[in-house]
Amino acid sequence: MNTATFLEILTVAEKLKCNTRHSWTSSGRHESVAEHSWRIALMALLMRDEFPDIDMDKVIRMCLIHDLGEAFTGDIPTFEKKEEDSEKEDEIFFKWISTFPAPYRDEFTDLLKEMNERQTDEAKLYKALDNLEAVIQHNEADISTWIPLEYDLQFTYGSDKVEFSSYLKDLKKEIDQKTTEKIAQTNKA
Repeated sequence: MNTATFLEILTVAEKLKCNTRHSWTSSGRHESVAEHSWRIALMALLMRDEFPDIDMDKVIRMCLIHDLGEAFTGDIPTFEKKEEDSEKEDEIFFKWISTFPAPYRDEFTDLLKEMNERQTDEAKLYKALDNLEAVIQHNEADISTWIPLEYDLQFTYGSDKVEFSSYLKDLKKEIDQKTTEKIAQTNKA
């Protein structure tokens, strides 16, 4: 890839550092899309031993690119996002990556298609991590940043995505326990 193209791609990707998510960090500021993507990639890296038959390099690549479309659209919280929002984001993302030089154009296109279809274990794991990280982040944020619907959403979000793995089901139970403790502490105050 020539250096000009390389820098153009990074310039677009940099917007993920600027675009914030609905989630808050433990220090009291909005989380960026880039921070979320980085952490799910780290989660995948740390789970290599739990999933020895999964191509974790592919999962990490999925995690790193999964929200690149949000460089153009911004983040829409899951409880507000509609099918047409997802379709628009994918359309813009596919259009952008069609300008990439081969083999990156083909790789990113194939990864996004696989992620959207969610038929492979790699795609299922990436999506579970995407959902679980959001719940973990909410638990790390001050509960005053939660909106009323998130008290239930903390327990339901991602539950369907972990069903294929006993490890992920155990992780979700642990996260749910942390949520229960957080809510209980708030109710005592």
